[in-house]
Amino acid sequence: MRILYLDIDTLRPDHLSCYGYHRETSPNIDAVSREGIRFDRFYASDTPCMPSRSALFTGRFGIHNGIVNHGFTASDLKPFEPLRFFNNRQGPLVQLVTLLRRLGYYTVSVSPFGERHSAWWYYDGFREMYNPGKGGMERADEVVPLALKWLEENGKNDNWFLHINVWDPHTPYRTPIEYGNPFKDSPPPSWMTEEIIAKHREMYGPHSARTPHDLRDMSEEFFQRYPRLPRSIENLEDYKRWIDGYDTGIHYADYWAGKVFDLLKKLGIWEDTLVIISSDHGENQGELNVYGDHQLADEITHRIPLIIKGPGIKEGIVDNELHYNIDLSATLIDFLGGWELIPQMWDAKSFADTLKTGMPNGRQYLVLSHCVWSIQRSVRFGKWLLIETYDDGCKEILKPTMLFDIESDPHELVDLSETYPEVVKEGKALLEQWLSENMATSLSDEDPLISALHNSGPYHIPTYQLMDYADTVRKIWGEEKAEKLIERHKEQYYRYLLKGYRFLEAMGFSKKYRLR
Repeated sequence: MRILYLDIDTLRPDHLSCYGYHRETSPNIDAVSREGIRFDRFYASDTPCMPSRSALFTGRFGIHNGIVNHGFTASDLKPFEPLRFFNNRQGPLVQLVTLLRRLGYYTVSVSPFGERHSAWWYYDGFREMYNPGKGGMERADEVVPLALKWLEENGKNDNWFLHINVWDPHTPYRTPIEYGNPFKDSPPPSWMTEEIIAKHREMYGPHSARTPHDLRDMSEEFFQRYPRLPRSIENLEDYKRWIDGYDTGIHYADYWAGKVFDLLKKLGIWEDTLVIISSDHGENQGELNVYGDHQLADEITHRIPLIIKGPGIKEGIVDNELHYNIDLSATLIDFLGGWELIPQMWDAKSFADTLKTGMPNGRQYLVLSHCVWSIQRSVRFGKWLLIETYDDGCKEILKPTMLFDIESDPHELVDLSETYPEVVKEGKALLEQWLSENMATSLSDEDPLISALHNSGPYHIPTYQLMDYADTVRKIWGEEKAEKLIERHKEQYYRYLLKGYRFLEAMGFSKKYRLR
């Protein structure tokens, strides 16, 4: 069997037409979906990019593999003594790609991911690695031709695993302007309104409606280079332009995916190829006042697509069970006949029977973790999503505890935590149960989320940058908002300074953030 894993970065499933989106963003992916199984409630256990892929490739939650952040604390795999062997491919540390090699697969990756995140563990197990060289700023026309060339030369060989990683839905939206706008005459999602935008513009936060870009990216050169991007979200016209950029990125990724599918058919190996289509995380597009980024342990950041077709796969099935992305690793190895190779310490659980027969085999609830733009854990159970926030990453909209009815409110507009205290209690009990069970099986004494919280905060808006961001808030939203932000975080800020002053000195921040 041949295996193609198409990994489309930043792809939220409800913007794919095969998942019911009102725009036809994904005709080629839709066709694959009709030949196999579509999973509707598939979630990344840890987000965003590096925590998600490390969980998938190691088959283990971030609380166990150690990666929950993008930098500073908790951003590398834990070196578990005495389980760190010569080549580190034994026991619980063995990774998905290494297991595929043990099953006789020739493993190939076309992706800049390892270099982008200094995630050198990612290369473990791959026989060939092609780095397009732009650190995640590539377009599909710069990635896919490398894969097409490899397939033309090797595709007819048996037993290969090819990972193709494209980035077009990720900001900044970089689809060539000559590609046009397939959605020029199509309205944006109807849930967004002028009233919501006006409310969001009054609230501070990174990548919020008034400041949807990194403030370092506000030059004329930036907007000339990325003409699909509005400067801010002032009204529905801006929002449509913004969403058109995202959806066009999906359409462009799908267009190039179609070239891969066409080549497999031309080579006569389409029917013998297991095709897996998924992503590392979703993308908030206004939900909880985050525009064009992935910053929360919420439904939008964590829910991702999963479509699988190929020999032995049940056709025409839509699975509605809860699954983690890590479960795909155990499922793939099990489906290929390697059940005995799966480490007992993996957190991943196989749903291979679902692939073969369509039989439901999901989880009762999921716990989702995010530590990169905020520090949160949430629990997804029934129709509910309970979000617990430990560091809000300077997002005014967030409260310590929030509850959403995802079935009736998929865009997280109404917090029901005060309306349904009994549901909050149930969700917190599930979260505590998960934490207790997973710390009991951890090879480390400290939860990496706590390490990140106490040592640095979320990487992209760490604790020591509080005063810098307060200055930004002061300039854009006014003095009162800035003072409220400082008051909200001052205890955490000064605790961090007292604990980490030596770190600040080493990083050259001691004069700017002198203790008073």
